[in-house]
Amino acid sequence: MTTAATHLWRLLKWGRTLAKHGALQGIERDPLTPPNVRRLFRVARFGLRQPTEPDYATALQAIGPAAIKLGQALATRPDLVGEAAAHNLLALQDSLPPAPFPQVRKAVEQALEAPLERLFIEFDEVPVGAASIAQVHRAVTTEGRQVAVKVLRPGIEEEFARALETYEWAAAHLEIHGGDEAVRLRPQQVIAHFKQWTRRELDLQREAASASELKQNMVAEPGFYIPEIDWRRTARRVMTLEWLEGIKLNKRDDLLAAGHDPSELAAILVRAFLRQAVIDGFFHADLHQGNLFALADGRLAAVDFGIMGRIDRRARLWLAEILYGLITGNYSRVAEIHFEAQYVPSHHNIDEFTTALRAVGEPIRGLPDKEISVGRMLEGLFSITRDFDMPTQPHLLLLQKTMVMEEGVATSLDPDINMWETAEPFLKEWIRGELGPEAYAADRIIHWVRSFKKLPDLIDRIDTYYPAPGAAPPAPPVAEVSIIERPRFRWSYALTALVAAAAAGAGVVALLT
Repeated sequence: MTTAATHLWRLLKWGRTLAKHGALQGIERDPLTPPNVRRLFRVARFGLRQPTEPDYATALQAIGPAAIKLGQALATRPDLVGEAAAHNLLALQDSLPPAPFPQVRKAVEQALEAPLERLFIEFDEVPVGAASIAQVHRAVTTEGRQVAVKVLRPGIEEEFARALETYEWAAAHLEIHGGDEAVRLRPQQVIAHFKQWTRRELDLQREAASASELKQNMVAEPGFYIPEIDWRRTARRVMTLEWLEGIKLNKRDDLLAAGHDPSELAAILVRAFLRQAVIDGFFHADLHQGNLFALADGRLAAVDFGIMGRIDRRARLWLAEILYGLITGNYSRVAEIHFEAQYVPSHHNIDEFTTALRAVGEPIRGLPDKEISVGRMLEGLFSITRDFDMPTQPHLLLLQKTMVMEEGVATSLDPDINMWETAEPFLKEWIRGELGPEAYAADRIIHWVRSFKKLPDLIDRIDTYYPAPGAAPPAPPVAEVSIIERPRFRWSYALTALVAAAAAGAGVVALLT
């Protein structure tokens, strides 16, 4: 068990590094920062000369891999770190010097339980990319296929475990001593979300499964390609996938020279993202330009599936309605959705919240479509969370970050493209399909059929516990003999259950006929 002194020592070292790059200034000056935290920051920066402009990304890169990943997570939280800091963190790069090849070779052979030569006829010792968690090598399999081999850095799990332990300790103390604002921002939940995120990234077999699932979903969007996984050469610490020859989207001149249409690539990206986020509820949450390639045949390909997001159907419906309501100016409906979803505590006034939403939406509704920014819209929504005591929604954090990132990539390809312009017909059609009368009838039929299928089991249970007079009661299930105490029979319960089941069955028959 790590002692409090060890946690404090780690925090002090990290604090000195942050202070050196001016990264504590914003928190220290914030009037909502607890006095104890402000005093700790003064200690951390004692004797240091701070720059006038804070550089959060560089500071976290200097601390190490776990801090880099934490910074990428905090980039999704402008309500927590501020808009300027979140924007700076969005540019955070996790490139680091590669691990020595002998260590990489040993890691591959241990993970795949075979000598390297039995798996690959070629394996480049110099990686094509080295990030904070893993590095990628180009190789050729014994079958002659060109592949990319992603290998976890040696010792990375232990390094993350130490850092996460201190993050959790600090978040718990901040929530206890940080006052109402710290409670609202849920630092422990933020770290728990980050812990879950990093655990997924540290399991490359799970990353491979995510890529496989996304590839299956993207069959409906043929312009968006996901590479094939080589499952024979994939394990928890090693992932092997199809090698892609393409041009990264940040090389616009190369794209034009190769004959690609940036506008078409941007449209493919927007359609693919909307399908992932709104229809499937499972999306690539790290769609920056370094993870996207234009293939020779005009398709767009994605790599690096360590950060994936998932939201359930109910949350997707709320999200689609919120976005569509803001597009169309239906602020009262957007407010109702926030209260129905319990995003806003019930003690607040829904009319006041509607007015706050109007203050966000109206200034941009009058602009031409191509000037409306999703990022600006989300920043406006974040600005009212504090006024209405809105707790954070972890299941939407990655989606919010990805929407801003994806819009930036799309507009860098085509400055005239606009997320709203592309999203409005897509969202309108999807909401119609999910909330229209046909969808409602289909949902009711499914509900009634499920209820009707429970009827035989319900009758069997009634016979088991309430046999006819004079009949020998059937033996109840063994697991229930010792724990079930026969309740006093109430005919009203049985009659109610039978009537409900019969009504469900009649409803199904009526709809089918």
